[in-house]
Parts: sequence; structure tokens; C-alpha cells
Amino acid sequence: MASLLRQIVAGPRARHPEAGLDLCYVTANIIATSGPSGTYPQRAYRNPLDSLVKFLDSKHGDDWAIWEFRAEGTGYPDSEVYDRVYHYPFPDHHPPPFALIPNIMASMRNWLHEKEGRVVVVHCKAGKGRSGTASCSYLISEEGWTVEKALQRFTERRMRPNMGKGVSIPSQLRWIGYVDRWAKHGKIYVERQIEILEVHCWGLRDGVKIQIEGFVEDGKLIKRFHTFTREEREIVRGEVKTTTMAQAVQEVMYKNGLGLPASKASSAKDKTEAKTESHRDAFDRANQASLDGATASKEEEVTDGDVVFRPKKRVVLPTNDINLDIERRNKAAFDVTMVTAVAHVWFNTFFEGNGPEQNGIPDDSGVFEIGWEAMDGIKGSSRKGTQAFEKVAVVWKALPSEEGKPGIVITEPKEGEEVKQSSPANWKGQLHVTPSEGKDIGMRISSPTDSNTDVSRASSVKSQTTDYIPHVLTKPGRTSDDSDTKDVRSHGPNGEDVVSEESSGSGSGPESVAPAAPSHLDGTLHKSNEAVDKRIQSPESHTSGAEGIVSGVQHISTDDLPDGRPEEEMKNAKEHNLFHLGKKKATSS
Repeated sequence: MASLLRQIVAGPRARHPEAGLDLCYVTANIIATSGPSGTYPQRAYRNPLDSLVKFLDSKHGDDWAIWEFRAEGTGYPDSEVYDRVYHYPFPDHHPPPFALIPNIMASMRNWLHEKEGRVVVVHCKAGKGRSGTASCSYLISEEGWTVEKALQRFTERRMRPNMGKGVSIPSQLRWIGYVDRWAKHGKIYVERQIEILEVHCWGLRDGVKIQIEGFVEDGKLIKRFHTFTREEREIVRGEVKTTTMAQAVQEVMYKNGLGLPASKASSAKDKTEAKTESHRDAFDRANQASLDGATASKEEEVTDGDVVFRPKKRVVLPTNDINLDIERRNKAAFDVTMVTAVAHVWFNTFFEGNGPEQNGIPDDSGVFEIGWEAMDGIKGSSRKGTQAFEKVAVVWKALPSEEGKPGIVITEPKEGEEVKQSSPANWKGQLHVTPSEGKDIGMRISSPTDSNTDVSRASSVKSQTTDYIPHVLTKPGRTSDDSDTKDVRSHGPNGEDVVSEESSGSGSGPESVAPAAPSHLDGTLHKSNEAVDKRIQSPESHTSGAEGIVSGVQHISTDDLPDGRPEEEMKNAKEHNLFHLGKKKATSS
């Protein structure tokens, strides 16, 4: 059963025929594997840690070491792998902070060159996106492979035939392109503080929220630096009309070529075929879009607007790495909204400012442009939902040294030099790694009554300090991450959260377990969750101060109900006949 679960979780990834594990040899000295686990239930469907160690010991003796990239935690202590592990964690489905690349490459190179026959074992969660980015980057920067050859090799070795690409996330592919340019121009990188001046959107739909994010804590966490508000928006052409729920559904059908007149069928087909375009083709197509709307239909001119967002306060990020996060919501009935689009895109201003080609002196400002179809989808997939806009451009500038910190020149350590590592994440599990953790398309509860956020209108969040974390409406006992292989949380027999070992509480039993509310990175509670905290109470709190209330499950007889029949006259399951209503109707006739 455990072997079957591992095959299901591995999915399109190739398994090693001899080891029976989810791993592959990218080259003779680079092994890519999914994240192993030594504890249940993860080891039932992941690579068992002891089996992986046993295999590596039998094949390579002491000549193997692990490079892990899991900001969510490795799932095992370093001692279980003889402390031969190098930590460079960053969040899942995202590229690494580029400042980590020189140290990752140098540490792998030093290990392999110190002794012939050594191997490096790279792993993230699935051993695909983050591991593939690191593996291809090493082949390109240290062994002189071309980008195409490195990507093709990783796909051939890591994936089953015709089951997709090994590295498929657009931003990770963009980073591999950055590595190629970095390696060809002296391996010089300059870290700078970057200010976001404007965000331009062409063909903006309604209900779109745009946020600026970046890395903190050496890349282990992603921080939200700004959420654009309605007051920061200027419509320069057209208008952004409110979309009803029915219209949002129609957009989904339009995107998939369903329910359309014949005259519009070809347009829908074009949008469907756009999914199969390469990242470069989608990027080029988006950049060729006409700014004056000459190529847009009359319907698009009326419904969509070209918009410029300008932050009222300065938005300064600590590094060149910028993430533009997009979410679109449409209002539904019963005080709920429907998240109809989720996407994001990472770019690095050192490379967008032509730093490698200018001897490490990048442009002081620039514009990054990208089309909707070329952006990253949900949880590493190409799925983004309905279209939020046609194209977006981010206008940025580097902070001069007199206004901020001077640029930091980062070079790759030479062979034999000591290489700095990042501090590891908590191996038992690290939550809240990204602000949009678990974000997906689906129904959400609308903003609380004490919040000024109106998520049914474009970028209508009133304050970046009162961001509302959506609560997914799901079946009790399930979460929105069930479709993905997210870390499993512990639950008690009645579904309550179990206090972790690090908890400082001294009590025991239900009274000592407090429901956890999402918080900011600095540990403060979100304002929108205060109302939720007031509603979540233990069973004892409901009965405290109230007399005559009986707690627990009570039995109510059916003859006590209006028009109820006595229980002794009720039929049990065996006495019921299938389709008895139909039979009764037949006999009465």
C-alpha cells in the first residue's frame, strides 16, 4: 500500500528502477529526489528517509551530501543524514533570491571537486521545480551547458515520457536565463534596494487586486510590501465595469471556447491555443499589444480599461527580486465572493537593467513588461483562472546610495574558499512562508463588517495594513491543499488543532488549546481576524455564565417534532425498498 501511495504522489516523475525511490540521476554526479521523510504519515507516500540513506550509502559510501531548498522545513533533522546537508531554503513554486545562486553553485562545485566520485543530492518537496532550477543552473554555470541542453536533460531524466517539462514555472525558467547571462559575463551580481514607481495595466478587468512582494530573511520568507488601493488608481482609457457572477462564469466559458456564437469561436480558440505557447512567445505577443487599443474589439474597449497605479507612499524593496501578485474576485450571493483569477510573476532588476552586459553596472531604472498568459499560475501550474488584464508593466528605479544602502557586489567564491550557507528552516515544519499561502480559485467569505475592503471592485483594498486573509469554504476536515501534497497538520480526535511541542502552555486538555489565527510576519494578528477570534470559542465558553443549558449531544424523539411519527412506527434501513415511491405510485393507479 505504501509503495502504491508513493507511485501516486510521484505522478509524472520518474522513479529509480533499482532503488524503487522517487529519484533520478540528472548526471553521474547530480541526483534529484523528492523530499524524504522519517515520520508518519509523510513517509507512507514520500521517500522514506532511511531507505534513501541506505541506497546512497550502498552506492556512494561517504561521498554524498544533500542540498535542500525547502523553506517549509525538510521534515528530518540534519543528524539523520550524518549532518552532510547544505541549507539554501526558499519558498515552493518560486525562484530563489538570486543572491543565493553564487553560494549554491560554489558549494556544489567545491564538494564535487574535492574528491573524484562524489555526488550531490538536491531536493525540495517534489524534486522538480526548485531542484531543477539548481541542477540546471549548475550545469550551465559550472559545466558550460547551454540552457536548452540543461533543461532537456533534466526533463528526460526526471520526468516520464510525454509527461511535461521538468522545470515548467515561467519565473524559474526566467531565473535560469539569468544564470546563463550571469555565467557568461564574469559572474558578477550587485544587490540593490529598489523602489516601485508605477504599475501599468492594459485591459484591466474589475475585482483585480495587485500587490508588491519581495524576499526577506535570506529568501526563506516572502513579504508583502504594498497592496494598491482604489485611490491609487488612475484610469487613462476606457473604464473598469463591475462584473457579475454570471458574467464571470461566462468569461470562464469564453476562455474555454464554450457557449459562444460562431462569430466568436475563433477568438476563443486563439485563447485556448495561447496556453501551449512558450514563455518567450507569450511574452513577445504581450509586448506587441497595441497601447491605443486599435487591436481590441469594441466590446473590450467598453468593458476593460487601461490603468496606472501610483503608490501614495514610497514602496522600497530590500533586493532586486520583485514579485507582482495578482488576485481577481467577483461578488456572489450570500456575502461571499468568488476568487476567479490567481497569478504572480518574479523578475530581477539587475538583469532587467542589463547588469551582466554592462560589466556589473545595471541601469538605474527600467520597465518590466509581461502578458497575462506568460505569468506563473496557481501552485506551480499553468492554471490562472479568468483573465485579469491583457498586459502589465512595472516601472522601477534603484535607490541611489545617498537615499539607501549602497549596492553590494556579490561574486562567486573561488574554489577552496569557504562558502556561506543560509540558516535552515524549522525541520518540523514552517508555516506562513508566503503571504498568499494556499491561495486558490474558489468561494471565499467576504470581508468582515469592520473591514473597509471591498473585494468585488478593482484594487479596492483600503489599506495595506489591514489585508484580509481569505477563509476558504470547504467541507469540514478538508482544506484547499488536499489536491496538493502540502504538509499534513496534526489534529485531535474531534478535529481540534494539537498544540506543538514548542508550545509554552502548561495546561492540558481542551482548555489549553487555543485556535490559531493567521498573523503577520512580525507576529501581530491581522485586524480582520479579530472578529473571527471572538467567534471561535471552546465548548466551555459557550456554557459559562448560562444556567439551565445542557451541553453534549441530546436525543430528540421523532414524535416530538411537528407532524412527527412515533419512532416505533418508523422503518429501518432493511424495511425500506429501493424506489418505493415509484412502486407506491404504480399500485395506486
